[in-house]
Amino acid sequence: MQLSGYTDKMHTSLESGVAQYKLSFDDAELDISALVGKPIELTFSQQIQCSACGSMTKKSYSQGYCWPCANSLARCDLCIMRPETCHYYQGTCREPEWGESYCFSPHIVYIANTSGIKVGITRKTNTPSRWIDQGALSALPILEVNTRLDSGRIEKTLKSFVSDKTNWRKMLMNEVKPAELIPNKAILLGEIPSLINELSAKPLSDDVINIDYPVIKYPTKVVSLSFDKTPVISGILNGIKGQYLLLDCGVLNIRKFSSYHLTISA
Repeated sequence: MQLSGYTDKMHTSLESGVAQYKLSFDDAELDISALVGKPIELTFSQQIQCSACGSMTKKSYSQGYCWPCANSLARCDLCIMRPETCHYYQGTCREPEWGESYCFSPHIVYIANTSGIKVGITRKTNTPSRWIDQGALSALPILEVNTRLDSGRIEKTLKSFVSDKTNWRKMLMNEVKPAELIPNKAILLGEIPSLINELSAKPLSDDVINIDYPVIKYPTKVVSLSFDKTPVISGILNGIKGQYLLLDCGVLNIRKFSSYHLTISA
């Protein structure tokens, strides 16, 4: 089996509590979860195509864009990473129409157990994919708000009480202790009652989402693989977690190489 094309991040879903992964190659899609336990080879053709304008670029910026697009598109702006800095109301949004559809939609504030308990935000339509992409073992939505800015304000405040980062090495080695999310939710919400009222945030039910991953063997040491250094990467696919392929020779962050032209052989 062989497929070629410009790639995107792996598309994810949750079926019976197990994360499922598909890898896109232009118009084709591969069920890469089915390749766990088998030898695979990925080859980079030294071609990168901007996912926005389609131009060829020597380097990918912001996970799949050329330099001009990375500096002109709202989706590449700093406020995407730090939503509390949204400047739409100042009239300086790079793409106001895009911002209205992306940022002015229901957002979820959640806690998750990735390498420990963390707080995060995501669009309501992006669950449970957001938690799978982060390699979370469990996740719990805690509040729903109307805009990305509101979710960012809550996240920034909660960062005083809980981390918003994942130790990706611990996550990939599965060095993660079980965590009780519901009691932690109660503690965190108890810290911000006035902000909840100010933003008319909607408290959500205590429905914990538990996630298993298609992994037969976790790495005992994390070795990062890169197409920029090694255009041909091959090995046994021991598993998939987050947006990483866990090969017997190292781990490969597929999302990092969005818009790269790859060929996969299995």
